[in-house]
Amino acid sequence: MKLRKVSAASAAVLALALTATACGGDDKDSGSSGGDGKKITIGIKFDQPGLGQKTPDGYAGFDVDVATYVAKKLGYTEDQIEWKESKSADRETMLQRGDVDFIAATYSITPERSEKVDFAGPYLLAHQDVLIRADDDKIKSPEDLNDAKLCSVTGSTSAQNVKDKLAPKAQLQKYPTYSACLNGLQTGAIDALTTDDSILAGYAAQSQFKGKFKLGGFKMTNENYGIGVKKGSDLKAKINDALEAMATDGAWDKAVEDNFGPANYKNEPAPKIGDIKS
Repeated sequence: MKLRKVSAASAAVLALALTATACGGDDKDSGSSGGDGKKITIGIKFDQPGLGQKTPDGYAGFDVDVATYVAKKLGYTEDQIEWKESKSADRETMLQRGDVDFIAATYSITPERSEKVDFAGPYLLAHQDVLIRADDDKIKSPEDLNDAKLCSVTGSTSAQNVKDKLAPKAQLQKYPTYSACLNGLQTGAIDALTTDDSILAGYAAQSQFKGKFKLGGFKMTNENYGIGVKKGSDLKAKINDALEAMATDGAWDKAVEDNFGPANYKNEPAPKIGDIKS
């Protein structure tokens, strides 16, 4: 009798342990198996209007729309997405450590980065451009930036690229943020702001700047935005399939219009997967 009691108690303990293990298995998701009631963690920018921005109402921008669409194709609902800020300098490390499942954060595909992480896409072809005042009819080409006060943010190489290659007499102005550059552009303290045209369009599309600025349309470089994943991740192929679907069902065009429309951004068509423009 005593032996049977011990066996029954042991069986009960074993059953409880198995139940606890099954319940605890949903706590962490690798993001590689599709939607199964778990979470997927996605890296985006939190401070780029029109692309990736944290707002009082949640998260907004073109990168956010693309990432949300991809997540849904992978089987995740919006409330299963955990957004994580991915600053430019941290992106490779975040993927390598597994802090995020993928990153969509104005992440240009380059040979150097491709040695450390894999990229799906591209999903947007951007170009370095300038933003000028809407009534400015003097700056019509990169050469017209000679003697102009050209702004970019501290730490960026965009303005220096223009000075080195296109307008050697440009007067470089370094401001701490793009918003500061925009204020200077609005007051006339600077003549032009330079960075990726998608970023410029995102800022220009803000309601407080609507109709005040325009893009030069100079296309000074090619920036192939991709979705970064950990090296060797099986998510790459699945994300590529999702991006192809987004380009063909109209969702990509809608996301462009929703986020960049007020800036009259003359975007390139949705790029073909694997087509990297040098």
